This record gives sequence, structure tokens and C-alpha cells, in this order.
Amino acid sequence: MAPSHETMDGTDVYGPGTFIDKIVLPVPQDAHRVFEYLAAQTPFFTQAKSAWNTVNFEGHPEPMIPGPIKAPVVAAALHAMCGIVANELLELRDGKPLNESNVTVNTDHAGIWLGATFATSINGSDISTRARSGQMSSLFDRDFEQGFGKGIAGRTTAIYQTKDPKVWYQLHGSLDAKQTLESMGIDSSVTFDTPREYYDYIQKHVRGWSPDELEMHNVRHGLCGSICYTPDAWRKTEFGRQLGKHPLVNLTQESYACPTPAVELPRVVDDRRPLAGIKALEMVRIIAGPTIGTTLASFGADVIRVNCSRLADLNVLQLVLNAGKRTIDLDIGKQEDMDRLHELLADVDIFVQGFRYGSLERKGLGLLSMLKLAAKRNKGIIYVDENAYGPDGPFAERPGWQQIGDAASGSSYIMGRSQGCANNECVLPPLPISDMTTGLVGALAAMLAVKERAVNGGSYHATSSLVAADLIALEKEVGLYPLDVVQQTNEKFGFLPIKPDQFVSEIMIQVIDGWKKGLPGCLDDDSPLMMTFEKTPWGRQTLLRPVVKLGDAKATPTWTTPAVPNCYHDRNISWH
Repeated sequence: MAPSHETMDGTDVYGPGTFIDKIVLPVPQDAHRVFEYLAAQTPFFTQAKSAWNTVNFEGHPEPMIPGPIKAPVVAAALHAMCGIVANELLELRDGKPLNESNVTVNTDHAGIWLGATFATSINGSDISTRARSGQMSSLFDRDFEQGFGKGIAGRTTAIYQTKDPKVWYQLHGSLDAKQTLESMGIDSSVTFDTPREYYDYIQKHVRGWSPDELEMHNVRHGLCGSICYTPDAWRKTEFGRQLGKHPLVNLTQESYACPTPAVELPRVVDDRRPLAGIKALEMVRIIAGPTIGTTLASFGADVIRVNCSRLADLNVLQLVLNAGKRTIDLDIGKQEDMDRLHELLADVDIFVQGFRYGSLERKGLGLLSMLKLAAKRNKGIIYVDENAYGPDGPFAERPGWQQIGDAASGSSYIMGRSQGCANNECVLPPLPISDMTTGLVGALAAMLAVKERAVNGGSYHATSSLVAADLIALEKEVGLYPLDVVQQTNEKFGFLPIKPDQFVSEIMIQVIDGWKKGLPGCLDDDSPLMMTFEKTPWGRQTLLRPVVKLGDAKATPTWTTPAVPNCYHDRNISWH
């Protein structure tokens, strides 16, 4: 049974709509408690307490990231849920109970996983060191960044004070900062010597806009951005109320579609992992979407990632988020490439898309189109949408990135309050928490759908959203750490203050520095949390292992192939 949990109103500390733990539980115990809370509200997840009791959480008792938000606790709980579904899939496939059905999750591992995109090294040199010394670009033959992050673009995505001095706004350059800046009348060609000068230049212009003017401007132009809400203010918006109607793991069976029969789980020789033989295709960018595919790949799925080489992405993310995948280059604006895509889709089990909600529907790749494909082939499909604001409501089709989830949910506001910032100054959470959590939720939903399809047939739709991924950690039932605990964590790890002008990767490097101090050896090549591929397109690579351990060691998630660059394989590859 999960330990009892009480909170108190946190308005005076972290702002309206926040809740602070009265008693701080050790992290593994807290993870077990949050696991049971999430398990109880997740569609299609087993409600058998005997299954829940197979989970074991281990790790240090103290928090390990800056701020009061319990992101590692939530991540550990979600990983454990994936582990339980994995064991259910093994039992379904084998037709008998497992001899060892336990699931083990190390909460330190789950916390570091939130920064996994920078928890890797190439030829003995870790990514944070390479980033500091400007050696990142030498790793990549093809520049997917296309100038992103250089000059003024590097500070277009930041948090700015508005005309109302107590309201801050998350400006976002998306992957085209010039468009964002020039739509606001800001000269994108200016040059300065330091990042802070670029920030101050943009701040001077943004301070002339009210929060609502900025919001309407971005809606009108189809751009990213969000007011930095308090949790209470977000929940009172119409879009907040709409999102609040859905569970975090938002999975539905599309019962109105043409019925399709149960699909027997495949068996693959010499691969005991629970998703071995399941085919997944993803059309995604940046972090949240690719995390879905790389998580499924760790559980054994055959994952093909479709990129378009003319679209921008962040180079560093290929190093970790393509682990276990094959990647190809297709431009669906070309008929021959669309035809090739449909050849792959003809036998796909899971389709993951991370573009603006509804955009692929207009190209014949939306949910309804895929349901027609499922009916035609008489085999159900699992359709996973990764987006910012959820499946419906007035903001459903609005674009968004990690920072938008942080601003809208209230996470950035809480982080600012936790550091004693004046004038309601807001700062980013310390890691791409909403991105990584969104990816994990999408993978969990897909695994649940594979199980349901194997038993009941049919097709399934999951929506995993960035704002929802942030909001779950702000619920009363989860709670926030008190300020004294936040301060103790900062002292243990030597975490530096976070500033509103910082980009997420800059903050991540500081956090990884802290982990090296507070959890010595955790990221070393010989750490039990790490795994190494001797030969990859980049050389010898060490990266963080998948978090979940199953009782059956041969079925425990792992990657059997290393990460590869985007657009790496021949476009005519076939499913394994």
C-alpha cells in the first residue's frame, strides 16, 4: 500500500493553485505512491493490485533536480507502468504466467533519463564538454539545424517581461526565429557580442506589448508562444478546462471504425523483448515524438523514423533519440515519396506523428485515413498524436514546444518563485521535462493499445500533450517540495540559479555538472546506468540505458542497434 500523503496550500510560496508536501517522503516511496495514483486513472491499465505490487522502486531518498517539481518521481512511476504492461504482453505472447514478473525502477536513473539527450559521450568525450568547447558541429555531416540558435535566434526562445511588469511571456522562435522576430517588427539582422545583449535587445521590444497582445499576435500568425500562467490561472482558461477533462494517458478505442480482429502478438527468434515484431513508423521532430519511438524500440519494436532532410531539427538529439531505430528521408510533398510512405504504412502496427494537430490529416495521413487503411487490410492500427495542448479545445491545433508546456501549465512560474525571483519573473524548469514525459506517456499508451488489440481487436488513438505532461506534476495528489528541500538539493549538487534568458540546453549542462558532483560516477562509461556501442556512425558511444528492468533479463528493454543520424538508411528498406 502506498504511504499516506498530505499537502498544504502553496499560494504564498509558489503561487495560486499550488500544493506543498507537509511531509517529504523518500523519493522511491513517493514514486510508488504516485505510481498507484496514475495507475488508478489510466484507461486500459490493469487495476489488479497484485500486478501493482510487482513493482520495486529503488534509489537515493533525496530529490535530484533543481526546483520543487517532482518530475523524476512522475517519470519513475510512468516507467514502472510501462514495465507492467511489458510483462502483460509477455504473458499474452507466451500463453502462460511469467516465472519472474517483477519490475524494478531506479528513481535516480529515471531522473537522469529526463536529461538523457545530453547524458551521452562520443569517443570518451561527453556532450556537455563538447558543447562548451564548440565541438558539437564536427560530429554531424549534415546540418539539420540550418542556423538555428546562432546570433539573435539563440535568444528568440526565452522568457520576457511584458508591458504588465508582473506578467511574463514565453517567446518562441520555433525553428525559424526570423519569422517570429520580423512579425513583431524586431530587426533579426542585428549583431552583438554576447547572448545577453541579444536578450536585452529583444526584451526592450517585448516590453511594449501586453500579454494578451502577444498572445493574439501569435495566434493570428500561427506562431508559438504562451503567457506564463500560474497553475490556477491556466486551469480557469477555456483551453485549460478542456484539457482537464482528459486523463494523462489519453487512449481510446476507436469503436466507431470498421471492426478488425484481434492481432496475435508476433514471436521473433532470439528476441524476448515484449514488442519484438511490432512495427512502428514515426514522423516526428525534436524530443517528445522521437522519445516515443526510441522507448518502443527499447522494448523490441522495429521502428522506422521518417525525416525530411529539408526540415530543420536539432543535431544533438540524433545521438540518443534515434537509438534502436532506422531512419529514412522522405518528402511527402513529392508523390513518389508519399507512395513509398504508404508502402511502409500498409503493414504498420503503430503510427506516431508529432506535427501540428490536424496537419497530416490534410495530407491523407490523419487518424480517419489510417482507420480506413486498417479496415481495408482487416488489421487494427494504433495512432499516436503528440502535440502541445491535447486532442480538442480552442488551442488543439496551435503549435507548441517544451517551453510552451512549461509556460502554459504554470511550471515556469513555479520555478521562478522557487528561486525567489522578483516581479513574478519566470524561468524554465531545469530539463526538457514536458518533452520527455510526453514521449513516455505516448509510448505507454501505444503499449497499452498493443495489448488491447491483441485481446479485443480494433484500432486505437492516443494523444500525448506537452501541457498535460507538465500539469500532472502540479496536481495536489503529487505535491511540490518545500523551499527548504529545494535549497538542500541546490547545496548538495551545487546547482546554479536559472535565468529567464537561458535556453534549455544551457540549463541542462548545469544540471549534469551537478549530477557529476552529487551522484559521482553515475554518468561514467562503466556506470551500471550506462551502455556502450563500440561502433556507431559517430564512433564509440556511451548512452543512458533504458530505465525499466524486468524479472526476465532477456526481455528487459535495451537497444540492440545504436543511434544513427536522421535520413541515414536507404529509403527502400523493408520491415524486419
